[in-house]
Amino acid sequence: MSDRRNVGALHGSLLAALGRAIVSGTHRPGDVLTLDAVSVEHGVSRSVAREAIRVLESMGMVGSRRRVGITIRPADEWNVFDPLLVRWRLDSGDRAAQLASLSELRQGIEPAAAALAAQRADAHQCRIMAAAVSDMVVHGRSGDLDAYLQADKVFHRTLLEASGNEMFRALNVIVAEVLTGRTQHGMMPATPNPAAIALHDDVARAIRTGDEAGAERAMRAIIDESASAMNDVPVQDNS
Repeated sequence: MSDRRNVGALHGSLLAALGRAIVSGTHRPGDVLTLDAVSVEHGVSRSVAREAIRVLESMGMVGSRRRVGITIRPADEWNVFDPLLVRWRLDSGDRAAQLASLSELRQGIEPAAAALAAQRADAHQCRIMAAAVSDMVVHGRSGDLDAYLQADKVFHRTLLEASGNEMFRALNVIVAEVLTGRTQHGMMPATPNPAAIALHDDVARAIRTGDEAGAERAMRAIIDESASAMNDVPVQDNS
């Protein structure tokens, strides 16, 4: 069991290292790698290197051909909805562009999801969102940003699920990465904005009462507030 865990840890570490190197431009489109070179550079077996390359290939980040090697593919061929890629881009110097792109995506998705949730949410989902808002209030006042983040993620996950649309629900992992990235990269205020928390409460209440327009309007305001707050914070380079 420990050997299997070690292999899994090596695979995850190598995958992240290669992914971040591609996203940051250390490995540029058209560059060619080999399994042997990857294995030697990162101190892993060929099998571990091969598995990491397979994942990157499934994400559209590399192409692998016999007698050619592993070629880095251009960014416009990447699967930009892959949560790992979102995370790596948020970890890189591309963070500002990624956050702007994700905010625009959220503007197109979450207000519509909120309106649908006002039609379709059940009582249990409404209770979960209300409880999440209460937790955000408590943790926002105490400044416990990790606990606040967890409550915020529960709120948005439940809202997307309550929309009853499987496409919206599948985007939960993307929204969760945005919320996590904002906290991890110091783009949240030490004390979360009470007005933002109040907007979450407005969304929860509108969904509970079946107010589609109100839910959509308040959700759009949440994303606007978040985008504005992130624009006001200097982007840190942790790469």
